[in-house]
Amino acid sequence: MSQEKATGRTARQSSTQDGVQVPKSADDLLLTSDSVVTPTLSVIMPTLNEEEGIAECIEMIKRGIDRIGVTTEIIISDSSTDRTPEIAREMGAIVVKPDEPGYGYAYRYAFERARGEYIVIGDADTTYDFEDIPRLLDEVINNDADMVMGSRLGGEIKSGAMPPLHQYIGNPLLTKFLNTFYGAGVSDAHSGFRIIKREALDNLELKTDGMEFASEMIMEAGARDMTIREVPITYHEREGDATLDSFEDGWRHVKFMLVNAPGYLFSIPAMILTGIGVLIMSLAYFSISIGGVNVGIHSMIAGSLLAISGYQIGSLGVFATVAGNPIKKSRQPVMGWLLKRLQLEHTATLGLLMFTTGTVYAGFLLIQWITSDFTQLPLLMDDIVAFTAIVLGVQTVFSSFFMSTIAE
Repeated sequence: MSQEKATGRTARQSSTQDGVQVPKSADDLLLTSDSVVTPTLSVIMPTLNEEEGIAECIEMIKRGIDRIGVTTEIIISDSSTDRTPEIAREMGAIVVKPDEPGYGYAYRYAFERARGEYIVIGDADTTYDFEDIPRLLDEVINNDADMVMGSRLGGEIKSGAMPPLHQYIGNPLLTKFLNTFYGAGVSDAHSGFRIIKREALDNLELKTDGMEFASEMIMEAGARDMTIREVPITYHEREGDATLDSFEDGWRHVKFMLVNAPGYLFSIPAMILTGIGVLIMSLAYFSISIGGVNVGIHSMIAGSLLAISGYQIGSLGVFATVAGNPIKKSRQPVMGWLLKRLQLEHTATLGLLMFTTGTVYAGFLLIQWITSDFTQLPLLMDDIVAFTAIVLGVQTVFSSFFMSTIAE
């Protein structure tokens, strides 16, 4: 953002506040909670025993805002047992104490108290260079972004700043998940250094309390077609002990993403299992060999079980989409199509048709057996086809009524 543009905004705000003039230094730009001037920026940092890094982070913020001359409040959402809150207050920051634990809750608690037109978030462990705030703010204002993220993977990661497991596996994999499921289109979905417009933040339905908050924020923005941009940043070594548990917190991110994208969680495995099952049954039933190998009765049984399992998983996906409130509900790839077009009468009729077809075929086979004086057993493959149709028909009929019940 240009110096003139930022200063002009501040001047307009100040001119309505009893003649208060545009501040000239970083300390003048820093506002307290009882200030009558509405800040342009609110910089929020959640802290948990960050006394080794909090002072340096606040100094970086001051140097950053001094370059662009915008009024700013620094809010520390603190759950520490060390001197972190005392140090922050001494340096002019506003300290709030969340009444519940959790990384995500600390942010949500502070969001309710932030007054800025733009909200900056970041960790207080010196890993992020807050002097880059002007670069992120410029991207928001001049490129019409709803949210801008500092990309570590697209920038520079200092030696020892990020464990190799996170740098080469964890973060790229989780970012790939988010881009696939939610169309975020980012290179570093779990960077904690971000700036977002207040109006955009107010449109996000953020609910999580833990580390998965970082994912939820991107998921919500992506699901609402918000414009997300990135700025390459340098990621530094942290001061103090890390509070992130690689596997536990990584799993929380993955679980949260999958639960909130039932169309992917259920429909893809369902299509794969059902497709493979039907293919195997067809090869076996019509005695089609593959590479000179005949697919026999045992493969037929396996195919039937796969088809039934896949069908059941697909049904669970429909239930999850109807009964739950997933973030990605509006864009289910398969489930959305089903929910828009299939009604109780349609699915129940389809199930009844499948059940009737299977029953008639099984009855035909039974009659053949009886008329042969019980000497000629029906082919097992025919039995499997008939009873697979019966099972799928029963599932479809009762699943239809269950879906109709939970949808009301």
